[in-house]
Amino acid sequence: MKLIKRIVISIGILILIVFLFFGLKLGTKYYKSYQNSESLTNTILDSKISAEDYNNSYNIKNGAIISKKIINLSEIPPIWNSISENNSLTKNYKYLDNINFYVILYKSDSLLVNGIIAEPKKEGKFPVVIFNRGGNKEVGKMAKAKTLHSLIQSASKLADQDYLVIASCYRENDEFGGNDIKDVLNLTETIKTINKADSSRIGMFGWSRGGMMTYLSLKNSNLIKTAVIGNGPSDLGKLIIERPEMERLVCAKLIPKYKENKSEELKKRSVAYWADELDKSASLLILCGTEDKQVNPNQAHIIADKLTKINYDFKLEKVKTDHKFSNKKNELNTLLINWFKEKL
Repeated sequence: MKLIKRIVISIGILILIVFLFFGLKLGTKYYKSYQNSESLTNTILDSKISAEDYNNSYNIKNGAIISKKIINLSEIPPIWNSISENNSLTKNYKYLDNINFYVILYKSDSLLVNGIIAEPKKEGKFPVVIFNRGGNKEVGKMAKAKTLHSLIQSASKLADQDYLVIASCYRENDEFGGNDIKDVLNLTETIKTINKADSSRIGMFGWSRGGMMTYLSLKNSNLIKTAVIGNGPSDLGKLIIERPEMERLVCAKLIPKYKENKSEELKKRSVAYWADELDKSASLLILCGTEDKQVNPNQAHIIADKLTKINYDFKLEKVKTDHKFSNKKNELNTLLINWFKEKL
């Protein structure tokens, strides 16, 4: 009996340790998120959409800009802390001095949606790259901060190479590839109103969920001359089998009528089922991190096989790295710049 009692106590202690470990980890994550949110208060990213903004939007077209405000990166604590040291840009980010960043508010359907622009400070007309970030469910100032951070980390080198980069923060009622795709497509109209943008040369770059948004854009628009997709899902049905939490925390929560039409809704967002509907005048670079634990590298192979069968103009580039290309940032930048220089 004493032995059994000791075993029971030991198991109880182990369960308590595991519970405390994961509880602390989760608590730390949410506390950090809370800190970031609080540090954005009263910054340019904290501005709210007003009744006047809506009044000004009634008689204007989709894509029209309601407001455009310059962003001083040093005044956005969670962003600035990640790219600076001793209140100056670090060596790796010094090139950001050559770029102006803006937060915009533009019309998309009957909604007003936020976006981020990164453009060269120099004068000129520049080809445009629409950047589609990953992630989901972010709203308000956190959505703007996430989009700005993602753009800086993944696409800002393009702005330093004389491209104008623009990104949607996506509507707050996120449908994960539903009506929110219109927020991306309407940027092709926004671009026409930006002085430094060459609206005849539009490319697109999407990462993770943004890759799905890019596939959907190539299906629904013929204005995208070329696109790059990094670790984007091509078959959500297979993805949720490999990562059940994606279904529970994302698909089931965000996709309208998911329970009633699960198979149909997943296929609508999965390029593997409609690859032949992609704009055939466009070209595509697919970047695949072979050690990606979030989107199985097989997802890139699935769409590559489909595109090969229809003779689509594409290239699959496999790199030994993780979902974020964490240890391959320079290689990523080189791949992006070379592709857009050749194709756009």
